[in-house]
Amino acid sequence: MTITTDRNRSVSGFLPALEGMRGFAAVGVLITHVAFQTGAVHDPLIGRVWARFDLAVALFFALSGFLLWRPHAAAARGLGPAPSATRYFLSRATRILPAYWTVVILVLWLLPGAGGGITVWWSNLALVQVFVPLTLTEGLTQMWSLSVEVAFYLVLPLLAVAVSGLRGAAARYRVPLLLAVSGLSLLWAWVPVGTPDHINHTNWLPGFLPWFAAGMILAELVTGPETWVHRLAARRTAMGVLAVAAFAAAATPLAGPETLTDLAPTEYLAKIALGAIMSFALLAPLTLAPRRHHRVLASPVALAVGRWSYGVFIWHLAVLSIVFPVFGIPAFAGHFWFVLTVTTVLSLAVASVSYALVEEPVRAAFHRWDRARRGTAARPTATTPTSAAN
Repeated sequence: MTITTDRNRSVSGFLPALEGMRGFAAVGVLITHVAFQTGAVHDPLIGRVWARFDLAVALFFALSGFLLWRPHAAAARGLGPAPSATRYFLSRATRILPAYWTVVILVLWLLPGAGGGITVWWSNLALVQVFVPLTLTEGLTQMWSLSVEVAFYLVLPLLAVAVSGLRGAAARYRVPLLLAVSGLSLLWAWVPVGTPDHINHTNWLPGFLPWFAAGMILAELVTGPETWVHRLAARRTAMGVLAVAAFAAAATPLAGPETLTDLAPTEYLAKIALGAIMSFALLAPLTLAPRRHHRVLASPVALAVGRWSYGVFIWHLAVLSIVFPVFGIPAFAGHFWFVLTVTTVLSLAVASVSYALVEEPVRAAFHRWDRARRGTAARPTATTPTSAAN
């Protein structure tokens, strides 16, 4: 297959393979949670591999970094207008909150063991769980990463303002600046931050900036002139080997234990750095050297899972918590493949319903408002959840 030369599609258009990659990332998060709750992470041969599928979160963050930063990178090079802050914040709110609030309300109301006091309710509804002790409750513990992502959404316009002077010829300094900030943020685990008991400051946005920056750097590169990185990205085998190598290294004790425990600063640094490398290597061929057709990531199945990926992410732990009692399987007692199969099937089913009844109607309403505001009947360039992240 040939590499497309359609610059406009890379700079601002819909890249179907990213949709499929988002779907794979959602399934990766599901896999690692099933592995933890069935005890498969303790398997002496492959347990660490299952545990390290949590690096799918790094892929999610890098995708967000790319899609949300791309308009700013394009504007800095005169390839498009600067994004509207009003449209951006409303787009993010309508994309994330309706389905999320639906899950939180139903889980806290109906799931045994998930209920809590008013603090659990308001902190989850406000997506500030990583700052409030003991509010990551059953069926919703994965939402820590969504809390971090929402923090990135809020900070991103400020980051854009901070580098707004690097335009035109000066835009070439934007990638070195992002690399420098990412390098400094790798030291976040050593920063003395006073926190309440049961709160770890390494779960806050500064510690994960390298994962977002992996995508932001790709956004800068895709809107800039061709470089050696573009040529390297076209070597898909080499990039695949790099991604696998980073993942394999992260599956060793270098990046910490396979269990859900706090990491030592050196382990945290290694995990964040390796996750950034893995994400960059996986996304670079899809963004810097995109093909017109991708048999796997742009297949109908992959695109469907990609459309439902947000639903899979927010619903799968609630589904998993129900699978165990329904089938009479004790937690941490094995049956990994059976639990994985049932949880995947049910999560996809619930996610498809969530997409049809909540996500898609809200997205359509947002685009109707946006067209009316701009006084045009033109349809948006892309209509899928991944593209809507723009």
